[in-house]
Amino acid sequence: QVQLVESGGGLVQAGGSRRLSCAASGRTSSTFNMGWFRQAPGKEREFVAVINWSAGRKDYTDSVEGRFTISGDNAKNTVYLEMNSLKTEDTAVYYCAATLSDAAVTQAAYDYWGQGTQVTVSS
Repeated sequence: QVQLVESGGGLVQAGGSRRLSCAASGRTSSTFNMGWFRQAPGKEREFVAVINWSAGRKDYTDSVEGRFTISGDNAKNTVYLEMNSLKTEDTAVYYCAATLSDAAVTQAAYDYWGQGTQVTVSS
């Protein structure tokens, strides 16, 4: 079992920045790749970013490419999502998730999920 706890959500003005954290505990392993998803009101949960530790690869959905950065600290079992130039359409509940798949971009590939943290971007 892996437990994931997100933090860092809150209210931010458009154009601002926010950093989300995801702390992993339990059966943590560097073989787990970590992703971020988000779900806006009335919409499906969507892929945001994933980090593949072994390949040193990071993938992003097009809408956040160049604005968001995923990173991690293996020693702390923590993954971050640095969000810059935030837009109102980035408002959502953000979830981190763990997978053994390589660079997975679909929800079905993920085995463990956090409870989510709300990010609200005001205009």
